[in-house]
Parts: sequence; structure tokens; C-alpha cells
Amino acid sequence: MPSNVPPSFRELLGDCTESAVHLEMRDAYAVDYERGPFADWRAGHRHDPADRASWWRPWLDLVAETVGRGVTVRRARIVSEPVSEYIRYERAGTFTNVAAGEQVRWLPRRQASDIALPGNDFWLFDGRLIQWNHFAGDGSSQGPELSDDPIAARLCAGAFGTVWERAAPHDEYTIR
Repeated sequence: MPSNVPPSFRELLGDCTESAVHLEMRDAYAVDYERGPFADWRAGHRHDPADRASWWRPWLDLVAETVGRGVTVRRARIVSEPVSEYIRYERAGTFTNVAAGEQVRWLPRRQASDIALPGNDFWLFDGRLIQWNHFAGDGSSQGPELSDDPIAARLCAGAFGTVWERAAPHDEYTIR
């Protein structure tokens, strides 16, 4: 019997056999200045790379499981420079993604001006299934949308590929 319930993100990654790529293009996402991880970071908290138990979380388990099955997981971030406070926060914590096996690169927005980019952040699974990530102006999530449109998938794959080629690997990107 068909279901109208969209697959969970865990299921989308679980169905991947080759690659999952994520393009992020915003300078901030749903920032809570009063509480939570961003507020803690602003107050001076930093993850200790040697204390893995303090920062390993379910997302990192999922990435490690996915990479362990032979799926390449890559994330590229297009960022404005000088970077926002939120991007500084993301940069400081990205070592956790890398530790889980995710490959991460950073591209200054000025270097992306001539790239045909989709209008929204996205995940592209195995080069064919897109999860668009829709956000409001304040960075709050407006929910995902799935698409298997082959033209849109080619746009996403091409955009991601060009960004990836130009972007600096996480350990080489210097905050400006």
C-alpha cells in the first residue's frame, strides 16, 4: 500500500549507494541567541576534540554509518566574507563532521558569482533525488521538499561540482 509519508532523512541516506552532497548558501540558519549550541558558543564554549563523547551526536553516527557503507558524503558552504558570526560558529564545530567522515569545503561568495546556482540549499542523493531545504528570512526551516526532476538534479550536480572544485578544504579555509 503506497504511503503519503515522505521518507525521513535517515531513510534517504540509508537508500544512498554512492553519494550524498549538500550545498549550503546562507550566512545564518535559525539562530537562537538566548539558548542552545550557538548561544553556548557565543558564551565561550568550544568542543574539545579530545573529548569525543561530549560532542558526538546522532547526526555524526548517521554520517559515520553512511560513509562506512561506502557512500561519499560531501558538504560545500558558500559564505560571505567577512564571515558572519554564525559562520564562525559553524567553522569552529565542523571538525566534528570531518571526524565522522564527511568531506567539507568552503567557498567565498565572491568566487561563486559566475556559477549557476539553484535558489535553495539542497541535498542531492546519488545524483538523482533532491531534497530542497526551504528557509524563511530569519533562517527558520520551512520544511524540505523532495524532487526527482532530472533537469533540476543535473543543475544541482553541476552547481555542486563547480563549487566543490573551487572551494577550499575545511582544514585549509581561513576565516576572513
